[in-house]
Amino acid sequence: MYRLLTTLGRGFKERIGWKRLGIAASLVIIAFAITTLVRTLKGIDTGVMLVALTEIPPHHIALAAMCVVGAFCTLTLYDFFALRTIGKKHVPYRIAALSSFTSYSIGHNIGATVFTGGAIRFRIYSDYALSAVDVAKICFLSGLTFWLGNAFVLGIGMAWHPWAASAMDQLPPAINRLIAVGVISAIVAYFVWLGLGEERRELGQNGWKVRLPSAPLTLVQILIGVLDLGFCALAMYLLMPAQPGIDFISLAVVFILATLLGFASHAPGSIGVFDAAMLVALPQFGREQLLATLVVFRILYFMIPFGIAISIMGTRELWLNVVLPWQERRRLSEVSPGERREVAEVNATLPFAQRSRRRSRQ
Repeated sequence: MYRLLTTLGRGFKERIGWKRLGIAASLVIIAFAITTLVRTLKGIDTGVMLVALTEIPPHHIALAAMCVVGAFCTLTLYDFFALRTIGKKHVPYRIAALSSFTSYSIGHNIGATVFTGGAIRFRIYSDYALSAVDVAKICFLSGLTFWLGNAFVLGIGMAWHPWAASAMDQLPPAINRLIAVGVISAIVAYFVWLGLGEERRELGQNGWKVRLPSAPLTLVQILIGVLDLGFCALAMYLLMPAQPGIDFISLAVVFILATLLGFASHAPGSIGVFDAAMLVALPQFGREQLLATLVVFRILYFMIPFGIAISIMGTRELWLNVVLPWQERRRLSEVSPGERREVAEVNATLPFAQRSRRRSRQ
């Protein structure tokens, strides 16, 4: 049996591989979501939806916007926590916040967040002498924070209100509660495993090793993820139609499941996947009213942050690649040849971030 499993595993890696399997799963999710969304949107009255948009109380939109700001402020702690975990304490919080915000906002809206977000992180952190391996560790730990927070909230929510997930996964509430107990048990087992010894907390090989946070720090990690999800779910809750009513826990369970499906699809901005999941899981609401809610949430959580992140990164690249070099050339044209050589030698020994700060002081 062992030889058979080994042979099957080797054949799977050679002929299929996890990468191809992931791409296939993403395409299946996207295709199913689009089919469901098209079928659900048949007969939608755009006039009724526009009226529903005007019926959302302005103060609810303002409160939802504040929750979105809170979510992105919490999001900045993902990279900051990861940087401190891998020992890169010289990177200041403002750089971690910049990296978290821009990599998530741009990467999630463009799609394939693992690659696009990683590229943005590397562009920012390379100025602080971080290698590609360091950035990979940050991505891994940030992802772990996200999934631990999701798993914890989803486990508690499904154990409390298992019927909230039944509309989406079509499973009996008893099965959903059993799944929730399994998820919570897995988190408890993870904590037990972390406490069995420090050597168990080290993952990786061949020059790529990352040390997992200790059990107390993992509690902080989960809290970061819970706060992020809590703000997002609260923003959606504030935008929901008043009738029929829905409690916050039930909506949070549906919201998290829809979010996870969107991430699994790797679709740009989870477009179509997240929306179809919400429409399927909340059939008690009018389609036009729920669509109005989704439109406002997308504007607040996806479109506005994406525009801000693009503007920040564009301004940063313009400053680093155009303005600073121009200032440096202008300054060097005013000094003697000997001083130019001295400045060039000093700059050659400094990381890019220090050179930039040195230029700005001069």
